[in-house]
Amino acid sequence: MKNLLFTASILAILSCASVEESNKNENSADSNEEFKTHYEVYGEGTPLLIINGGPGMSSEGFRPLAKTFGKKYRAIIYDQRGTGKSRLANPSEENVSLDVMIEDLENLRKELKIEKWFVLGHSFGGMLGSYYATKHPNSIQGLILSASGGYDLKLFETLDIRGRLSKSDQDSLDYYQDKMDAGDTTFATKIARGKHLAPAYLYKKEFVDQIAVRLTQANYEINGLVFQDMIKVKFDCAEELSKFTKPTLIIQGREDIIPIVFSMSANEIIPNSRLEIIPECAHYPWLEQPDIYFGTIGEFVEENK
Repeated sequence: MKNLLFTASILAILSCASVEESNKNENSADSNEEFKTHYEVYGEGTPLLIINGGPGMSSEGFRPLAKTFGKKYRAIIYDQRGTGKSRLANPSEENVSLDVMIEDLENLRKELKIEKWFVLGHSFGGMLGSYYATKHPNSIQGLILSASGGYDLKLFETLDIRGRLSKSDQDSLDYYQDKMDAGDTTFATKIARGKHLAPAYLYKKEFVDQIAVRLTQANYEINGLVFQDMIKVKFDCAEELSKFTKPTLIIQGREDIIPIVFSMSANEIIPNSRLEIIPECAHYPWLEQPDIYFGTIGEFVEENK
């Protein structure tokens, strides 16, 4: 599967804000002498970590979610290693792996002096959140799997992104992908490609432009290294998730590009879980059904904090 990315974001313009303790706190946490995890904190109260999709994408597009959740909770977003401001000088299979990424989360939790937090993982972030739950279950107050890619690699055997596109979008996508493969990395070509790929992730097409911009922001080197590691370790959280007893919310759009069967399977495996399917919604529930999405997650946090 070539350059596959699960993406989940609204574009938010990157700002260079200073560290402050009021509405937004932007800082970095040490993972080792050479690497710092960039993170931002919005609001106060019950801590809620948001893990964005990708892999190979920054948290830039998740600021709107953090700001919304920050009205009621202490919402935290961070750039996964090698993306955004969490820069790696020389990415390699030694410093980009699931286990290293999980330790980044633990270092961040300790940096913020949080005993337990709610963890919301969207798309690939749901896969990483599931893995985190198997390694550090006692660090989690509650787990939220939002349009998650699953607890193993089975999705990659069946996922058909092109099948969600019209013939016109497929042809245009091929045209612009060929240009990129030939070395054209201009924003104009990337955004044109994104506009013909974005409809695969949406139920409501008025959000195509927002998703298209996000699709220009992929770091394919990091993306490849993460998937390479997932294959190497034979990523499969099923056995350990069957022992995970913390409250778990599984939430997904009915028209998602990820088949509902994967959420249903997770709901069967995770003991203390519940499944919420959102109608008239695909991969971006906070865009297409914000009242249901934020309302359901808010109720879950209130019930289990």
